[in-house]
Amino acid sequence: MSKEIQNLEPKAVWERFYEITQIPRPSKHEEKIREYLIDFAKQNNIECIVDKIGNVMYRKPATPGMEGRKGLVLQAHMDMVPQKNGDKVFDFENDPIDAYVDGEWVTADGTTLGADNGMGLAAILAAFKDNDLKHGLLEALITVDEETGMTGAFALEPGVLKGDILLNLDSETHGELYVGCAGGLDLNLTLDYKEEAAPAGMAAYTLALKGLKGGHSGMEIILQRGNANKLMVRFLKYATKELGLRLSAIDGGGLRNAIPRESIATVLVPAENAVKFEAAVAEYEQLYLSELALVDEGLTFKAEKTEMPKTVVDAETQLTALNMVYGAFNGVYRMSDSMKGLVETSVNLAHFWTENNQFKLIGLLRSSVNSQKYDLAEMLSSVFDLAGAKYTYTGGYDGWKPNMESPILKTMIASYEGLYGNKPEIMAIHAGLECGILGGPYPNWDMISFGPTLCYPHSPDEKVNIESVGKFWDFLRHTIENAPEK
Repeated sequence: MSKEIQNLEPKAVWERFYEITQIPRPSKHEEKIREYLIDFAKQNNIECIVDKIGNVMYRKPATPGMEGRKGLVLQAHMDMVPQKNGDKVFDFENDPIDAYVDGEWVTADGTTLGADNGMGLAAILAAFKDNDLKHGLLEALITVDEETGMTGAFALEPGVLKGDILLNLDSETHGELYVGCAGGLDLNLTLDYKEEAAPAGMAAYTLALKGLKGGHSGMEIILQRGNANKLMVRFLKYATKELGLRLSAIDGGGLRNAIPRESIATVLVPAENAVKFEAAVAEYEQLYLSELALVDEGLTFKAEKTEMPKTVVDAETQLTALNMVYGAFNGVYRMSDSMKGLVETSVNLAHFWTENNQFKLIGLLRSSVNSQKYDLAEMLSSVFDLAGAKYTYTGGYDGWKPNMESPILKTMIASYEGLYGNKPEIMAIHAGLECGILGGPYPNWDMISFGPTLCYPHSPDEKVNIESVGKFWDFLRHTIENAPEK
């Protein structure tokens, strides 16, 4: 860990971010960061509320002379995505993030950095600690489990928060103001198989597809990076038909909202086809590198001989499962007609693995148009029905509809112009910001989302631009001090 992070400017933000990196906080394991947030409130005489689900809320009364301003709610989530490189030994539930300065960026050694949404959280803490900041009623909403289900946002009760405007601090490009986001739908699938004894006369291999960049399945899906599950299954289907491959086990990808970066499979091939199999792996590695040369140049696909497993998947179900995943759509399904460059609808086939005599598949469907989201679900279901799989779609949430007449939008455009001499970009995002959900219990909220510049969130390449953090902090303070009047 590089403590020089604490000395970066603005110190008010970077000191808090450093402290946050020292506290393990993967999704669904937020106990330690919650205690930190409660202690922070006590140390700084801030009113603190913890609701039944574990969300933390702060409140400070208006500073003298600011009572006529609309109340602001600063919002971020306390959890982070736990992703690491395959060769990195790391326990996200116990180890601090090993963050360091790398030129103009702060990044981490082999793991996600947690700038998503640790930077927004650090800015909230800095704002509440800043006794020189002039503000109207100032509140904070720090939610749990945003990354794996938006659990905290879904469970928020109406009436607890009093503010009029929500400033979501979970966007990832400075100079962009987000006024809308996609809704989502979770896919959960199982397909039963029978175990058979490993056939005689076979050679066993571990197949490892690694080195993909992956990334956020909303933000980076437009980059057309490789999906490790799709690439692995593509080869497995070929080798099944042409070389008699039998599958013993597979595990590819992980979190729903992270594009799969790696896939590992244990396979058997007839001994007389071993040389052809090894040649095919090398051929497919070059094929994938050629196809993905501009987006995933670090891809590797290797086969190493391994001990013979005791069992394999029955041949019929193996082929059915491979056909199912191979045939299921993945990636950008439709671009927006109304906003140039915005993905409207997509799906991320996030995790495909074998466990307890079942193939399992989870994924995340996103769309800013609800009818398109459910149409995509029906299209996938057509493939899953043909395979005889059992599946459900859960955790559905609507998108956040833009309001171009928003008072806080007008205020922030003016603030940005005053600070930087040019207008910010007004954007919608193909990701599941909590705004769409939070508008349910608080339909009166005027909402906007912004943040510093992050790259490659949800992957071990995640990094945050140092200069943009300073601009983000100045912009946030200026926005707070110039909140619209009631």
